[in-house]
Amino acid sequence: MTSTDLEIKSADGTRLVVRRTGAGDPVVLLHGSGGGLHSWSAVAERLAGSFELWMPARRGYHPSDVPPGRKSLRHEVADVLAVLDTIGRPVHLVGGSYGAMLALHVAAALAPHVAAAEPARLRSLALFEPPLFAAGSGVRPLLDRYRAALDADDAAGMFNVLNEVTRVPPAVVAAFRAAAGDRRPDPASSVGWLHDLEALTDDTTTPATWSTITVPTLLMQGADTWEPMPATMNALAEVIPGLRRVIWPGQSHFVTMTAPDLVAEALDGFFVSCP
Repeated sequence: MTSTDLEIKSADGTRLVVRRTGAGDPVVLLHGSGGGLHSWSAVAERLAGSFELWMPARRGYHPSDVPPGRKSLRHEVADVLAVLDTIGRPVHLVGGSYGAMLALHVAAALAPHVAAAEPARLRSLALFEPPLFAAGSGVRPLLDRYRAALDADDAAGMFNVLNEVTRVPPAVVAAFRAAAGDRRPDPASSVGWLHDLEALTDDTTTPATWSTITVPTLLMQGADTWEPMPATMNALAEVIPGLRRVIWPGQSHFVTMTAPDLVAEALDGFFVSCP
């Protein structure tokens, strides 16, 4: 799979690096926390024969810029809109985990334009397990603890905070620790997590926020992902009109890595069905 890395400037001058591959209708894939240009590669290589894939490294993640100051989802919405402007055609927008939360914000920001019958910028929206429960003022103490651990270069402290944010079950945490061994977290990803937590702290947990989204929407999830993700997905499914849903048995929050064929197949079928 041949790819090209492009540089795009956001509205505030932040430099974004975006990987482009494939040919066909454009698809933008937004990665989750701790990710980067590589996050969607396994899925992208399965779609590149039919679609043109655009995969930004979100602000705060190498090799995109890490701008100073506190990050908000408003900044990241502007980043995605800059990517859409560069593409210049209506896109299928896909997000995984935190990237799915960002995709929701982008779709909501564009909803008034859809209502006003302005030229379409989104053809569809596809979401994989946006952790809407991990947002709001309740995250602030965790953000403070994470910042302190990062400043102290305390890898275990950062790891513990992130598990509290994502509410990973103890058995899964133990498996992560065993697999990691003596490896330390990537410093660039650690900083990216910090800024994601900043944005989450200022975000909303109210599902009705997304009721204005009217583009065709697909919600994907693993049947084995732990609570409160299933309950959160049920609440989200109730508020977006006409939402379609796929739940994969035996899969969890890591399905884009463990079963990329399932994800690519679901996305391919969904995109083809969109007007």
